[in-house]
Amino acid sequence: MNPPAASQAHSVTRISFSSLFILTSLWLAIYVAGMFTPPLLDDVDTIHAEAAREMLLRHDWVTMYTNGLRYLEKAPLMYWGLAASYKVFGISDWSTRLPLMLGVLALVLATYGLGSHALGERGGFYSGLALVTSIGPYIFTRFLIPDVLVGVWLAVSYYFFLRSLEEEHPSRVTCWGFSATCALNVLTKGLIGLIFPIAAIGLYLMLTGNLRHLSRLRIVSSTVVFLILAAPWHILAAIRNPPQGHARGFLWFYFVNEHIMRFLNKRVPPGYDTVPLVLFWLLLVLWLVPWAFFLPQALRAVPWRWKALRSSSFVTRNELGRRERANLLFFLWSLVILVFFSFSTRQEYYTIPALPGIALLTGGWLARESAADASGSVRRAGRVSSLVLMIVGILAAAVGLVLLAHTPQPAAGVDLADLLKKNPQDYDFSLGHVLDFTPQALAIFRSPLLGASLSLLFGTVLNWWMRRHGRPAWGNAVLALMMVALLTCVHVSFARFSPILSSHDLAVAIHKEYEPGDLIVVDGEYHQASTLNFYTHIPLRVLHEPSGNLWYGEKFPDAPHVFETPESFAKLWEGTARIFLWTDQDDPKELAGLPHFLLARSGGKAIFTNREP
Repeated sequence: MNPPAASQAHSVTRISFSSLFILTSLWLAIYVAGMFTPPLLDDVDTIHAEAAREMLLRHDWVTMYTNGLRYLEKAPLMYWGLAASYKVFGISDWSTRLPLMLGVLALVLATYGLGSHALGERGGFYSGLALVTSIGPYIFTRFLIPDVLVGVWLAVSYYFFLRSLEEEHPSRVTCWGFSATCALNVLTKGLIGLIFPIAAIGLYLMLTGNLRHLSRLRIVSSTVVFLILAAPWHILAAIRNPPQGHARGFLWFYFVNEHIMRFLNKRVPPGYDTVPLVLFWLLLVLWLVPWAFFLPQALRAVPWRWKALRSSSFVTRNELGRRERANLLFFLWSLVILVFFSFSTRQEYYTIPALPGIALLTGGWLARESAADASGSVRRAGRVSSLVLMIVGILAAAVGLVLLAHTPQPAAGVDLADLLKKNPQDYDFSLGHVLDFTPQALAIFRSPLLGASLSLLFGTVLNWWMRRHGRPAWGNAVLALMMVALLTCVHVSFARFSPILSSHDLAVAIHKEYEPGDLIVVDGEYHQASTLNFYTHIPLRVLHEPSGNLWYGEKFPDAPHVFETPESFAKLWEGTARIFLWTDQDDPKELAGLPHFLLARSGGKAIFTNREP
């Protein structure tokens, strides 16, 4: 007697403890090992960390604050995780990074589980392997942004959707599980947590002529589950932050300004630049290096022909149909995100939630390659891709070694900031500071540059050799180990560059001198020196017109005094209180004609004071 269709569908899912062990070990080596250094960065890193710290301090889990002002532009789930980490482990660099690192592990394991369900255990393993060792998720977990967590909820929600296709009558667990993950995604990053899965699934059902499937998803009860989870925080935030004074309340700022106006690139105040469209699409591939070299042949598994999309395999509940359905869904997963942001503001990391879909397509192909006949076309395609990867790796290694040969040892005590050129017009991009590099600055990075060059050289050559000799699984192992070494070099470089991106050392210098009644003033915008706020636990004054992250919070009647004018700052400087001035200028015009003393300098930034230290 044959088991029911749903049982058949679920029985082929296999989870291997050895695969879990390997993926978790790679996560420990790549992510946990780099969790303790360097110090947190200015801008979103410590702005978000400070919002969580003040959440814990105020015992207010609804309205977020940063630097004492309401911070209403973000969904709360990441901050709840940070505050919980602080409550359990105390406030530190590693406890700040812990929730996000656990999010990476959850993403890798969710991708593995989804891949195992749809593509077989080996396909799931290679999908998780590609994700945990690729460069994009690593780079964009060096500071606190929730995009990796968006990917987690997308992976889980698509798992529930695929299950619903395989069940003759989708169960409550399946339907409500999908609704719950969408709600958690909305609490992670707003309405896109609902828009992305609905758009991808809607396209899928239209393309396959299966819109009637919607009637089987328990729409009414699933909507109730979604609202039970997603609505309470939004309702409480609206009640506690109504229109008052010059502020139009939570609902306008969060939904209109931060969702609609941001999408239309009309957000107030502006503060985000837009990556060129072609580069934005190319970055999706770059973030999956080195596995992206196998993506062209992986895309062939996506059913492209209209007749194939309407074939019975998309409604028949069997393993072959499952793979076809999954590959189409994984492709639409990534496509929806790319197209959505193609018509909106674009930052480099906006493609991160799309990476699991691409990793699953690639992982499915890698599994087929490892199981294919040695003389078959699949193996030949793998050898071609590994050859292209080897050529790119050799060229990149050669460039690195040439730069190394022409880069002298750095002078003792040299400040990296003195070797860089400043490009403030590019700092609205998350990777804008990369453009500051000069040949002289590379002297600080000799050892990681050597390590990265050798890793690329030996890793890509060995991968090609393994595939050339019919051992693609060993080639994949070599690439994974190559990425462990390469990402270690990236971490070392990041730690050496961190004084440019962080004011931590200046916060330490202030803390040694600070006494009650002293004031810290930022000569610029708050986000440029937010590290001072987080590490000293002292609210900052800002010598700038209201702008950036503090602009809207300043409009509420209960907002503390934060912003200073040149005139009010001059009175403070000449008053009785000691003032610490943060500046990124060597000779700030605000101090012209005023007595001042240099307290500390680091990373192209300095602290001046009106009292001799």
